[in-house]
Amino acid sequence: MKINISSTFDAGNIELVNAENPENIQLKIRKDTHSDFLQWFYFRMQGAKDQKCQLHLLNAGEAAYPEGWENYQARASYDRETWFQVPTTYVNGVLSIDFTPEFDSVYFAYFAPFSYEQHLDLINNAQQSPNCKLEIIGETTQGRPIDFLKIGDDDENKKKLWVISRQHPGESMAEWFMLGLIERLLDEDDATAKSLLDKANFYLVPNMNVDGSILGNLRVNAKGINLNREWAEPSIENSPEVYYVKEKMRETGMDFVLDVHGDEALPYNFISGIEGIPSFDEKLKNLTDKFINTWMAINPDMQNEYGYPKNEPGKANLQIGSKNLGEEFHCLSQTLEMPFKQNDNIPDDVFGWSSERSIRLGESVVTTLLGIVDDL
Repeated sequence: MKINISSTFDAGNIELVNAENPENIQLKIRKDTHSDFLQWFYFRMQGAKDQKCQLHLLNAGEAAYPEGWENYQARASYDRETWFQVPTTYVNGVLSIDFTPEFDSVYFAYFAPFSYEQHLDLINNAQQSPNCKLEIIGETTQGRPIDFLKIGDDDENKKKLWVISRQHPGESMAEWFMLGLIERLLDEDDATAKSLLDKANFYLVPNMNVDGSILGNLRVNAKGINLNREWAEPSIENSPEVYYVKEKMRETGMDFVLDVHGDEALPYNFISGIEGIPSFDEKLKNLTDKFINTWMAINPDMQNEYGYPKNEPGKANLQIGSKNLGEEFHCLSQTLEMPFKQNDNIPDDVFGWSSERSIRLGESVVTTLLGIVDDL
């Protein structure tokens, strides 16, 4: 049976060069739409059951973050539900996957995908809760709805907590995180969630970049725009996803915002803060420290030893979402980064950092926020 490689499905990304020899399957990662970014891949291989296969991603060295391939293991799945690590090496700019499929059809991906169908299921399940309201706050550049969820009530005296995710569409762990957060907030038998909702309302955008997600992009929307560099001057033409969300933030107000991402290179979960914004003060410093320390105590998957260098005072890039919002709303504004690789502090040899661990991290932020909400 001839080996077939395909990616013409939601979030698919690969270009076939040659698949005549199962031990030398040659592939390339397709660039993001209207952009030179590339790194996300997701494709299906058929017809190689019980054959030793070696797949070579020839242009991996041209990736946006080639350091992301060091000690990285690709994910594979037969059912697109359970994603496990497969032996992967990176040598001389080529990412190679060694695998002998047990079945005729197998999928490979950079990380466990979170499809648009799964996004719709998440939204539709959430809206059925009496504590959740769904609103369409605008459309993407390709005309898809920007889904916004409010969890809570109409009490204006409660704290206003925002969580947005997946500005970079290839960072699918971010929407797995949102799944965990949303399901826990809507669990009427969860005393922690109920106690938090007595004090706060949540404003959530589970996927900021739906078009890019469907197109199989790593980093940009359908216009080739990196949304996380648009917050200073978003436009309806090029970055409506940011424009409409920011308008909604101004309408509701904000006491806290978490922007959920994934990092290609660092094998840890970590927070990137707002130390460099002009208005950073002692209160924001204390809130930052309490937030991180509380979360680490609740979920050991969080740590603060490894992460990005902190900006010097006044040197933050205010085009970036969390920094821009921290400055405008003078509130605790943080970026969460999760790994594509492992959490090296608590590794999992079978799954690596996974969708399930991302869900659990999303659940754990509920307890974390209950611990700091009165200080916001």
